[in-house]
Amino acid sequence: MGRTFPLGPQFFVTAPQPCPYREGFFERKLFTSLAGRQDAALADALSHKGFRRSQNMLYRPTCPNCSACLSVRIAIEEFAPSRSQRRVVRRNRDLTAHVSPPWATKHLYRLFKQYLRSRHTGGGMSEMDASEFKSMIEETPALTRIMTYTEPQNGDRPWRVVGASLTDVLSDGLSMVYSFFDPHSSGRSLGTYMILHHIQMAKKNGLSYVYLGYWVPGSPKMDYKSRFSGLEVYYRGAWQRREDIRNIDTAPDPRSREPLSRQVAALGSPREPPEIAPPTQGRIACAMTDRE
Repeated sequence: MGRTFPLGPQFFVTAPQPCPYREGFFERKLFTSLAGRQDAALADALSHKGFRRSQNMLYRPTCPNCSACLSVRIAIEEFAPSRSQRRVVRRNRDLTAHVSPPWATKHLYRLFKQYLRSRHTGGGMSEMDASEFKSMIEETPALTRIMTYTEPQNGDRPWRVVGASLTDVLSDGLSMVYSFFDPHSSGRSLGTYMILHHIQMAKKNGLSYVYLGYWVPGSPKMDYKSRFSGLEVYYRGAWQRREDIRNIDTAPDPRSREPLSRQVAALGSPREPPEIAPPTQGRIACAMTDRE
């Protein structure tokens, strides 16, 4: 059921469905559609409250029997690359990054399908056709860019796209909405590399955070997110440093049982974000040194 508030968006709660991360658990989402003049401001404001964007919808978990899905971001000033992350940067020095408007191309769709067949067989996106992929990429109310990562031509092998990220530019950071990469280039650790590159882009543009989406402690699919220093977790209604939370309680958040009107009222009102210059195109450079 939904409830409309004066000059505000309309929120809904989904029916419980089996959780893809924890067997025997059920997920439920609080969500709103973006269909008004304040779409960009609303997307920005709710991202700061732990929401994520999917096309023209903003959502966050509000599960009846669990609160393990936690929104996470990297605080740029607190981040220091590990030795293994610096090795990832060195392995990918030949790549070139390109920034473009959110356009769905045949190259991207082919890469997307290869990624899903290798990493997410049977998932909710595995049957996505070209038209649905186009909607995922191009239906956005936010300031959105596609970051693509290409290998140079090598002998008879032409240049090719090996990774991509659909990225929103927020008032205080970059939000990696969805990323995918060539599953046959496993030696490059492209998932980690794209995050490292976004950290560098955010720093270069004077932004404070890189938003990584949801992290589920203990889930093998999500472990990579916890390997980044400077990690902050949206926990019990506030952003907190990961190391300051001794034991993350995944029991149901009491607020998830509150009436919808109270949950929505606690979100506050969106404010117009300042204009942010998008990252510029060019070869990837990295200030990370080889020192410990």
